[in-house]
Amino acid sequence: MRHLLTLEDWSPDQIAEAIATARTIKANPAKYADTLRRKTLCMIFEKPSLRTRLSFEAGMNQMGGHAIYYDTSTSPFGAGKESIADTVRTMCRYVDIIMARLFKHEDLLEMARYSTVPLINALTNFSHPGQILADLQTIEEHKGRLKGLKLAYLGDSFNNVTHSLLFACPKMGMHLSIGCPEGKDYEPAASAFAAARADAARNGVEFEVSHDAAAAIRGADVVYTDSWMSYHIPKDKAGARMKIFGPYQVTGELMKKARPDAIFLNCLPAMRGMEQTAEVIDGPQSVVFDEAENRMHMHKALMLILLRQAGTIQG
Repeated sequence: MRHLLTLEDWSPDQIAEAIATARTIKANPAKYADTLRRKTLCMIFEKPSLRTRLSFEAGMNQMGGHAIYYDTSTSPFGAGKESIADTVRTMCRYVDIIMARLFKHEDLLEMARYSTVPLINALTNFSHPGQILADLQTIEEHKGRLKGLKLAYLGDSFNNVTHSLLFACPKMGMHLSIGCPEGKDYEPAASAFAAARADAARNGVEFEVSHDAAAAIRGADVVYTDSWMSYHIPKDKAGARMKIFGPYQVTGELMKKARPDAIFLNCLPAMRGMEQTAEVIDGPQSVVFDEAENRMHMHKALMLILLRQAGTIQG
């Protein structure tokens, strides 16, 4: 059974297929209106969501299927009264595909061990593959290509977004520059770093981690940042984290060091005055709402691809 757990597991051809499929669906939505008719998606949520829930649920509805919202906080699974194995094996008897938005990546891997239907990682503490696939779709739409572009990511880099960028960008022939504070709490995990370095060498692209924001962003075609206050970080840490990440805030002045036609991405939610200023996220270079819309088109594509490969739908 093919799943989407992390982009480390997906080949460049599979990533390109997802992007092409999402763009085709976006351009011809009526053609896919009944593609998932009478199919059911179970959406498992441990973590709160706006874009993830709406994009999957709306996407499934628009393709003729049905989505079930499963909140673990009100379930036997969330209460610790039922194992992951028993939960997933039961779900697979009822639904055609599962997406899970979880705290621990290890729990997702446990689900995959028992799932007999496709499983999509809709976010864990380690990886956020669907988001980065939608990001790559957005970049390709605005830039016409991925290969040879430079993406600069600034800010908190010990997170799921950065790890997924590391797994995807060098693999797709993109130069990748990470600008973040020094230290294991702020730099990418060693496994993601090693994968990016290997893919960069294999594809002849540049990959670097810098502790200088200006150096990291210089000449970038795409500038990306993410929240300094992920869901698991206590609110009372905000002041300290603002001091730590302050030098990596994406400002209008910093954007001038990127290419003049650079685009700005943030996977949202975003805090103006923290990871970026209002003039950047609300300015002409920002494509954050194209990026948010593309979550739905990409999620449609992923469900279509995985269900086809599972033999659940034809065509």
